[in-house]
Amino acid sequence: MLQHFDFNDPEQMEAAVRYRDLEFPFKVYNIPEIDAAGEKWTDEYLTYHFDRMNGFKRKYFLSNEAKQKYGDIPASSGKAQYSQDSFFAFFNAQHWDVDALGEPPTLDTDMSFDKWAKHARYADAVGLAPDEVHYYWQSGVSRSEIKGHKSGWTMISNDLPSFSDLDGNFFLFEPENQKGIQCRFGERGVTAATHYDGGRNMVGMITGAKRYMLSPPKECSKLGIVASRKHPTYRHSLLNFGHINLLESDDEDAASMPKSEREWLEVSKSGLTIETILKAGEVLYIPSHWFHYIISLQKSAQCNVRSGPHEDGSSEWGGEEHVNRCVRGDDD
Repeated sequence: MLQHFDFNDPEQMEAAVRYRDLEFPFKVYNIPEIDAAGEKWTDEYLTYHFDRMNGFKRKYFLSNEAKQKYGDIPASSGKAQYSQDSFFAFFNAQHWDVDALGEPPTLDTDMSFDKWAKHARYADAVGLAPDEVHYYWQSGVSRSEIKGHKSGWTMISNDLPSFSDLDGNFFLFEPENQKGIQCRFGERGVTAATHYDGGRNMVGMITGAKRYMLSPPKECSKLGIVASRKHPTYRHSLLNFGHINLLESDDEDAASMPKSEREWLEVSKSGLTIETILKAGEVLYIPSHWFHYIISLQKSAQCNVRSGPHEDGSSEWGGEEHVNRCVRGDDD
């Protein structure tokens, strides 16, 4: 179980800074701006900001009434990714060879936010099965937006001031190294494959809940991380840890599991992993080079901001050096 710190308790936040400096995950709760965003980010509010330039409610959304209700600020942008099942794996589209690798694991769509939200509500209502089509809405703001005049700020920059604060704060403690804010809107079952970020990562759960499985850098060799620089999923894993429960099964799905996947899952199940449920209103700190595998438990909205990397890591859990050795492929 991860340590939880109350944002409104100065003594607890002093302890949180020590945890952060030691490069160990923790959670913070009772954060006014995260709670406020959770109340504000209704489907109607988000549809206004994402869809108002081309959605079916465009006429109303461009009215003075809507601007007064939802904010007269620049429109936000985003896109929905499609997967034939619940598993979403990062890949470099320029390096994906369809002839050699088959169809890519995900595709970008022109789905509107309003349509995505309807599908996400449907997924919650019916308990969408893992082998059915899933959609993952992604948005964010660039570093240049945050550095620009506030009159050009979109919804995310305005609603998450600590994530867009160039003066720095507990969450964005090296603002000169931030690379913008990334937001992910997941529907029930959406699973983000194991990956790591170089920057120290603060992940705020605005609505809903997600399960995070965290592994320290020293465990890299057990996670099936792709080490070939020429592969489109370099430095990521394609292992679906939801299949671990099939290892002891003799049903049809277990029998059809490829031998290489079974062998890697046997290795992975012995790895050191911290599992936590990140709930609405909480912020999770993920240190540099810690691996994370994420499952959306319900319709959810989550945003994260990263400070600069911590190159040394820790003696207990490892750091950049361990990961670099792990992903140093034969074609380096």
